[in-house]
Amino acid sequence: MSFCCGGSMIGTKGTLKHFRTQVHNVPLLVCPVCERIEVHYKVENEYEILAEYAHDDGTPEIDFQDYVIEDEDTMFENCVNVEEDDPVDMVKRQIDMSLDLLAVAKEIGDEKWERDLKKRLAVMSLRRARLQHK
Repeated sequence: MSFCCGGSMIGTKGTLKHFRTQVHNVPLLVCPVCERIEVHYKVENEYEILAEYAHDDGTPEIDFQDYVIEDEDTMFENCVNVEEDDPVDMVKRQIDMSLDLLAVAKEIGDEKWERDLKKRLAVMSLRRARLQHK
């Protein structure tokens, strides 16, 4: 599980641009708060190699899944949420986890982590309210 802004990131697949080459279906981790994106740690090296080769060959687009076979079932098994989840349920789980982590941060006296989690909770609460009004 990867963390950002005090809590967990969301597992998904997406397209990344490496210079002039677009690499599709790359397993990613996305922060629901700051929207930071990372290549999933299990395929990070494979992505770098494939993207560099494709760029060197002048290939404008490439599909990650055509060259790297990852185990779909285990790729995102340690993620609290994946993009295919219901958005309202996803936000609720993110809020629940952040509240649990906030209790831990308070217990151990980690004030910076507490601040990060409170910011995260504010963002996620606004997102939940917007989703519920739709």
